[in-house]
Amino acid sequence: MTHRLTHYASGHADAPEPDPYDNRRQVLYWRLLARLFDPEEQASLESASLAVVEDIGLPSALLDPGASVDSVVQRHPELAAEFDGLMAPAPDEDGERDRAAEVRRAALASKVLLNVFDARPGTVTAEQLARWQSDAGWLERALGCRPGELRGGRGGTHRRGAGGGVSPTGTGIGGPAPDLSRLIPAIGPELGSIEGDLVKRMHLREVLADPQLASRLTPSMSLIEQLLRDKNNLSGVALANAKALIRRYVDEVTEVLRTQVEKATVGELDRSVPPKRVFRNLDLDRTIWKNLTNWSPEEERLYVDRLYYRHTSRTTTPQRLIVVVDQSGSMVDSMVNCTILASIFAGLPKVDVHLIAYDTQALDLTPWAHDPFETLLRTKLGGGTDGTVAMQLAQPKIAEPRNTVVVWISDFYEWRHQELFDSMAAVHRSGAKFIPVGSVTSSGRGSVNPWFRERFKDLGTPVISGHIKKLVHELKTFLT
Repeated sequence: MTHRLTHYASGHADAPEPDPYDNRRQVLYWRLLARLFDPEEQASLESASLAVVEDIGLPSALLDPGASVDSVVQRHPELAAEFDGLMAPAPDEDGERDRAAEVRRAALASKVLLNVFDARPGTVTAEQLARWQSDAGWLERALGCRPGELRGGRGGTHRRGAGGGVSPTGTGIGGPAPDLSRLIPAIGPELGSIEGDLVKRMHLREVLADPQLASRLTPSMSLIEQLLRDKNNLSGVALANAKALIRRYVDEVTEVLRTQVEKATVGELDRSVPPKRVFRNLDLDRTIWKNLTNWSPEEERLYVDRLYYRHTSRTTTPQRLIVVVDQSGSMVDSMVNCTILASIFAGLPKVDVHLIAYDTQALDLTPWAHDPFETLLRTKLGGGTDGTVAMQLAQPKIAEPRNTVVVWISDFYEWRHQELFDSMAAVHRSGAKFIPVGSVTSSGRGSVNPWFRERFKDLGTPVISGHIKKLVHELKTFLT
């Protein structure tokens, strides 16, 4: 079989015989490319790939386009661990490469890549969407990330291999394994785009009306966007299922963001407040050190005159946080993330949070800022953009400028741009901390009006664009 594959790849009977393991990887990758870019099945590649897979002891189901990764793993549970970190960079190792293992990884990588990126046209069912979401989760695991992380809904940082670098032989048809870690910033938005297209091609209202079908859906940013846009057209069981999905998604993202915020906003120890005399605050090391003079060598016993406790009370300064969010169609991801983020900050002591959403009209969502689920149900996505109406609501809230931070999230494509910028500059000059944010997403993808970008830079308040962690860091600096 090895000779047959070698002859197939070289194309010449008298050509030097290449490495048989390299040959096998090439067959698997050429099959992957052929299936992605040509709907017609290549019989020779299929038969050669089947021979490779069977020869290395892997199930032929890996070559079945209709089989999900879940179904393969259910039948062959020993493969689950092999998908984790499959395409993440491995640490540099001395010695010869395990070429047989590289062929095995190529077969597994081809399966997960084909299942995710070979999206066929036509109507999508809830079952098909759920299967794609599961396969995308396996791809994220293969890249060293958590399922859902790259699609931009649950935040986090991908986990790379111990080496942290990228082997120059890790890419390409002839390389030992497909290392896609360098492409993670691009893969995340692409996965989100594919998922969004699948959701749009699904008859969502019919699916939501059937509890059994709705239960198969996994909440994601693309799905939440469609639910928020269509919520006013839903009723009864469909509306209840839509709310349940939104609630699940909000809870998942909240759990991730709350961890980031809590780590960022601990504050300084307040030593003016006496420590609580409870066992969990006992400073054992200090207690021993301070009582060493009471050590009795004869009895080999330490007599303690005084117990010392750790200070746990932390200083916090009352702050006012005003979050203004553009809820036009291009800012859905930011609207969801910032609504959740505002609710988390609203739960912190001595932080007074105000939330404003706007398109051509402004809506003060402050009464519901503590509950992102209720807040999102009150938003309406789409429409034009007029930030001046939001500024009219925000300015009266700036009672103590030195104690106020205004976070403005938008792509800043405004039709009254000069008027809006002048009012923003006035807020900055008043002493308030003004933070313009171009995008608050997990993927970091977004655009900002160059006109505003340059003027904010000149003003000394450059636009923050990218990961939501950047905004958390900025707020931490001000609130602690």
